[in-house]
Amino acid sequence: MKKTVGVMPLWDEKKDSIWMLPGYLDGLQEAGVLPVMFPFTDETEDLRQLVGMCDGFLFTGGHDVSPALYGEKPMEDLVVCCEKRDAMEKKVLEMALEADKPVLGICRGLQFINAALGGTLYQDLQLQHGNKVCHRQPAPYDVPGHEVDLLEGTPLEACLGADRIAVNSCHHQGVKLLALSLQAMAVADDGLVEAAFCPDRKYLWAVQWHPEFLFRRDENSRRIFRAFAEALG
Repeated sequence: MKKTVGVMPLWDEKKDSIWMLPGYLDGLQEAGVLPVMFPFTDETEDLRQLVGMCDGFLFTGGHDVSPALYGEKPMEDLVVCCEKRDAMEKKVLEMALEADKPVLGICRGLQFINAALGGTLYQDLQLQHGNKVCHRQPAPYDVPGHEVDLLEGTPLEACLGADRIAVNSCHHQGVKLLALSLQAMAVADDGLVEAAFCPDRKYLWAVQWHPEFLFRRDENSRRIFRAFAEALG
């Protein structure tokens, strides 16, 4: 039987519904695993049952992470949060880490994991970090927007066999202070952390870019999904 990955749902306030970008599921399926989108719930026992059924977890993009998670108040009109999603993902992450099951974060996934583990975020990169690098490229998103340096000796450098790669980019928040339990694996030319991992866990990786948009034409993106799949056992 294939390994199963629980995928965190996206939320649409206007339609009052959950949804999913197919690239997340397709990228996982191409890597040989079976993705299952979680329901939108923060019920502890329901999540515990779901976590027990899955071999790993993908934390997807989407809403801004609530600044309350890292002890700040939101900047007016710039931060759009979904508190129920934050509460749900916090419980899933805690359960996944407790069981030491593999976790992959993408875009918001990196930001959420960092904040949940004690790090902080730039609420708006352009205002708080500058615009040396364009982190919010216009569509289409299946082409590179800028490059990042892969840090020597990190699992991502070993996985991709490169020290610098081109990535796409569609975010306005980012890692400010990296959580103490995480180590950077990639940085942009403006110094922003673009990928991180937890050396004390079986597999906890997160990237700021979007392999779910790139994997059909980009081998590096396929390798990231496959490394996650291999970590499932």
